[in-house]
Amino acid sequence: MTADEQAVLSRFFRGTRLLEIPSQRSKRLVVLERLALEFEPGRRYSEKEVTGVLALWYPDYAALRRYLVDEGFLDRAAGEYWRSGGRVD
Repeated sequence: MTADEQAVLSRFFRGTRLLEIPSQRSKRLVVLERLALEFEPGRRYSEKEVTGVLALWYPDYAALRRYLVDEGFLDRAAGEYWRSGGRVD
């Protein structure tokens, strides 16, 4: 990650907790990309699994899930989610 991206992450994360979802889209994309790294490319996840992962980071996991889908980091169909964007670690 770039120095600018690291600065955004340090502003919005404390350890493994997201403090708030950034309102500015450019910063939100950095946060979402970080969260997308929690999902393995090529693997399908149930909604319950996605919720479980996101709830560890932030209480409003539904908002995170919606943003991840809306911004193209995750796709969903027939009750399954999979990683569709972002960097690969």
